[in-house]
Amino acid sequence: MKTRTISGAIIALVVGALIYFGGIAFDIGVAVAAIIAFKELLDVRKNYTIPPIMKIVGLVCMLLLTFVNIDGYSIVFGLSYETLSLVFILLLAPTVLLHKYNYRTNEAFYLASITIFLGVIFNLFIMLYNESMLLFIYIILVACITDIFALVGGKLIGKHKLTKISPGKTIEGSITGTLLATIVGTTYYVTLIGTTPLTTVIIITIVLSIVGQIGDIFFSLIKRENDIKDYSNLIPGHGGILDRLDSIIFILIAFVFIMQFL
Repeated sequence: MKTRTISGAIIALVVGALIYFGGIAFDIGVAVAAIIAFKELLDVRKNYTIPPIMKIVGLVCMLLLTFVNIDGYSIVFGLSYETLSLVFILLLAPTVLLHKYNYRTNEAFYLASITIFLGVIFNLFIMLYNESMLLFIYIILVACITDIFALVGGKLIGKHKLTKISPGKTIEGSITGTLLATIVGTTYYVTLIGTTPLTTVIIITIVLSIVGQIGDIFFSLIKRENDIKDYSNLIPGHGGILDRLDSIIFILIAFVFIMQFL
């Protein structure tokens, strides 16, 4: 627990510094996180024999997706089809040439899926930050408060299992996390952003907290299906990058969708 706490404090300081300084520092931080996440998802499927050259191509394509169209307007207009088409060609077409090296179609589709998924996700991180640093912090805050107090609530009063996928999660912990995230997140939003009616903010924050927990369980399911405990051992007591970003990723996706109606 001590190791987990120390690691968590270091993560908070690093992320806080990147958010505060922004600019190139923030972009580099996102790029590093994206590269590590890409490797973690590649390592999940240990039975796949993706040639090193294709891993490099996938990584480059993922970073291309991450940093193309990063202005706030792209949240509305989205990624370019030109970029997506290039990614599909570069990752799928080589199966014909590299088939004898066991670069099969199922491996190509897996590589393409994680490339596009992570590229879009980390692109959204940059776009939302460029759109509003305060909204970006709101997303992080809701995710972190939910995770922390779901854990605390589960340990203190948890009695009923939430799901078999993550045996340690409880219904009581889930409710505690959502309740505290709603109080803290709504207070933050109304105080520092304040452009949306209170009732709407409360509903949105509740929804985001619940979606974040679904994201946590989803990424746990990936680990369970592939018989691994953590995505990596990069962060002592926490696991890998994806072990920390699981709920944030789903909250980010949900919030970008909700933004279209605000």
